[in-house]
Amino acid sequence: MKEKNKFLLMFAVFLAFFYLPVELLSFRNPVFESLALVRWYAREHVLLCLVPAFFIAGAISVFVSQASVIKYFGAKANKFLAYSVASVSGTILAVCSCTVLPLFSGIYKRGAGLGPATAFLYSGPAINVLAIIMTARILGWELGLARAVGAVIFSVVVGLLMHLIFIKEERARQTNGDFQLGEAEEARPLWKNAVYFISMVGILVFANWGKPQDGDTGLWAAIFNLKWIITLGFLVLLIIMLIAWFKKQELKNWTSASWTFAKQIMPLLLAGVVVAGLLLGRPGHEGFIPSWIIEKAVGGNSLLSNFFASIVGAFMYFATLTEVPILQGLIGAGMGKGPALALLLAGPALSLPNMLVIRGVIGTKKTVVYVSLVVVMATISGIVFGMIVS
Repeated sequence: MKEKNKFLLMFAVFLAFFYLPVELLSFRNPVFESLALVRWYAREHVLLCLVPAFFIAGAISVFVSQASVIKYFGAKANKFLAYSVASVSGTILAVCSCTVLPLFSGIYKRGAGLGPATAFLYSGPAINVLAIIMTARILGWELGLARAVGAVIFSVVVGLLMHLIFIKEERARQTNGDFQLGEAEEARPLWKNAVYFISMVGILVFANWGKPQDGDTGLWAAIFNLKWIITLGFLVLLIIMLIAWFKKQELKNWTSASWTFAKQIMPLLLAGVVVAGLLLGRPGHEGFIPSWIIEKAVGGNSLLSNFFASIVGAFMYFATLTEVPILQGLIGAGMGKGPALALLLAGPALSLPNMLVIRGVIGTKKTVVYVSLVVVMATISGIVFGMIVS
């Protein structure tokens, strides 16, 4: 950069700070909401969601051979098997759009094809069984059913379209990439590795088990009451396995790989959460974009209202299950059923932090296409659903 440009940049930054309207409430509120959101995210999601996800991603990169990933998720893998597994992964992993990122990065860097990897990326947070049940109970069975069916179809269609759009690049990546195509010799029997991964997934799932509705005495409520006992059981099992089955160097490689994912993903996630809070605030609180604008824009079932709902959902951060009470309030304020489904299909699977990290893994062009596919498909689905229910 030339000295003149450096000076102009420094001068522009100085003027921006000099004229910061800190005395205005309309400026202070979004700043407060941004900091409040990032604090909430750090308290509620880093330790219980992201840390286990980083360790699972590290384990995938160290203990799952590239040959295995390529066999089941690679470009030449059985398409029906690959997309079937990827499209229903969310029923096992009750994760949000950010927690799924280390897992997506792990399988993609081990050689998974772009199609199955992006199908997994979408389905992980979108096909959450508890969230779908809550959607049906609180917002109506029509929205619950449409969300469940739409999410499964979305994951497959998005994955297939990503594969077809970038098929030349994928073939070159599989040919030129440093992927091990032969059968790798495993350090432990398959069942030991399976139990090892199940224990970590168990910690991730049960530590984040959502609180049931008041008065609910069913299975979900029983599991919620025992969530910490179950989580502790999986943790003890994991510790026993680490001591009995793993060598010291393997553990060092595992923690090192997990730390690499954390360094790559955490800064982008936190920056994205700050910006999302600044623009949209927290649920029930104002950011720079007033909530009344959103509520007014998503009424009815027009193309614009569905598209707007998809865009807002794509950029706003939704923690697992929080989209249901948010939508309940929006529907009460006049939001149409079509835009509600559009937000449900675009929101939980995407967020601004999510996009920043995806860009670092697969590049800007693929990220733009992926986000665009989700937004366009969510918009179309919302229009069709709104016409059906009306």
